[in-house]
Amino acid sequence: MALRALFIALTEGEGRGMDAPRHPRLRRLGEEAVIVEFAPALTDAANRAALAFRAAVEAAAWDGVAETSVTLKSALVRFDPDRLPHAEIEARLSDLLAARDWQGAELPPGRTLWHIPAAFGGAAGPQLAEVADLVGAPEAALLEELAAHRLRVLTIGFAPGQPYLGRLPHRWDIPRQSGLTPRVPRGAVVTAIRQIVLFTVETQTGWRQIGLSAFEGFRPGAGRPFPLSVGDEVAFEPVTAEALARWQARAREGELAARSEAIA
Repeated sequence: MALRALFIALTEGEGRGMDAPRHPRLRRLGEEAVIVEFAPALTDAANRAALAFRAAVEAAAWDGVAETSVTLKSALVRFDPDRLPHAEIEARLSDLLAARDWQGAELPPGRTLWHIPAAFGGAAGPQLAEVADLVGAPEAALLEELAAHRLRVLTIGFAPGQPYLGRLPHRWDIPRQSGLTPRVPRGAVVTAIRQIVLFTVETQTGWRQIGLSAFEGFRPGAGRPFPLSVGDEVAFEPVTAEALARWQARAREGELAARSEAIA
C-alpha cells in the first residue's frame, strides 16, 4: 500500500464517532506491524496515550522492533517477524497496555515548543474570511484565539514531515471543502476539523488556507530533514506580509524560520 494511502487509512474516522470495538485494542497490519489503537476517533486523551505508549515501546528497546510511529489515535509498531514472532510482540504489547492507564499518561519528555511566524488573511490566507463565516466569529477573534493556543503535533504524514496540529476549540470543527483547492504553496497554514496542517510541499487540498509561513517542515539537504517530532508543540505568531517576506528571504538562505525552546 502506498504511504499516503496507508496514512489516510490509519487516520480515518478522526471525527466520526461511529460504533467501534472496546479500546485500547491491537490490530495486525500485514505481516510486520501491529497497531495499538486507543479510541475509535481522535481525542486529546487518545493522542496523549499513543504518544506515551510509543515512547514506552521505544524505551523497552525490544530486539526485533524496527520502527515505531504515531497516528492521531494509535501507535504503530513495525517489527521483524523472524526475530520477534507475531504472538510474542502481541503478548508484550498487551502486557505493556495492562501496566497502566494510558489515557491518563503524561506526555513524554524531550519535546520542543516551536514559535512559527505566519501571515494570515489576504494573499497569505485567501480563505480566512470563509473560515470565519463558518465558525461564526470575526477574523480578528479567530486569529487571537489561534495565537493563544499551543498546538500539539498530533501526527506527521501524508507528505514528508507534514504535521497535523491540534486541537483547536470546538467552534473550529468545520468540515473539509466539498472540492479541492488545486494548489496551496509550501508553508500554507490550512484548517479543518479542529486541526491545522502546515504544508511541507506544494499540493492540492480540501482544507481551507488561512495563512502562510516560511517554515520548512521538510529540508532534504539539512542535517535534520524533519525539524518537528510528534508531541512537539507549535505556537503561531501572526506577522505582517512584509515581515513574512523577510522570513522567506532568510529561509532561502537556509535559516529555519522559527524559534524553538525545550518544553519543561
